[in-house]
Amino acid sequence: MKRPAPNLLIGGTLVTVVLAMAATALFWTPYDPMALNLRARTLPPSELYWLGTDEFGRDVVSRLLLGASQSLTVAIFTVLLAVAVGTILGLISGYVRGITDRILMVVSDAVLAFPGTLLALGLMVIMGPNTMGIILALGIAYTPSVLRIVRGSVLSAREREYVEASRAIGNSEFYTMIRHVLPNCVAPVVVLATSMFGWVVLAESGLSFLGLGVPPPAPTWGNMLSAARPYLERAPWLGLAPGLCIAFTLLGINLLGDALRDRLDPRMER
Repeated sequence: MKRPAPNLLIGGTLVTVVLAMAATALFWTPYDPMALNLRARTLPPSELYWLGTDEFGRDVVSRLLLGASQSLTVAIFTVLLAVAVGTILGLISGYVRGITDRILMVVSDAVLAFPGTLLALGLMVIMGPNTMGIILALGIAYTPSVLRIVRGSVLSAREREYVEASRAIGNSEFYTMIRHVLPNCVAPVVVLATSMFGWVVLAESGLSFLGLGVPPPAPTWGNMLSAARPYLERAPWLGLAPGLCIAFTLLGINLLGDALRDRLDPRMER
């Protein structure tokens, strides 16, 4: 029996822990993440408060759990939006070709000219800090990456013999595209979506750190880091806890993405 690769085991474990944190916050937290307790401000880790309290006396563990839920919700819906729109546009661009392909690629190149986080930052300034705005901004920023990956796969698949055979027996172009071309795009899109998940978590944390993410008092790892800056000397746990959560989440996602690439790409087989 083939043993799982170390990156799959470690990455899967880290991602599972983060997902468990997010799921737990939906039903239970040790304390109310929003409740203020000014008598318990910046308390160090203890039996009562496992990771201490913040500048308003709120439990850090409870806010980390809810922050995981907020960050992963944004990441999941952003990736779904980017993958759905990018896959549809990539299929159309690669299969139809012609003027449609040229227009989509010009727009895609224009969007890609800006770094994803910078583009999302500009859009967030226009739309204002809210969850739906973050999802739309990051979804727009990362859609061109999916479009180009899908388009490349479609350009390769549309010239294969089974596509010609599907046309020869009278299948419509739409049926051929969905039934025979689209499945060839699944593997690269899955690998890209895994990596994109990590990009979105990092981008959302950065936007929240700058005050353009989910508005307080709702916690995210990014705004927890931002709020911890004035207290890092006397209460380092306020910055250390969300920083480690972001780091381990990105590590887990990257390792899991590498493992999926190895499994889904036959060229990676040794």
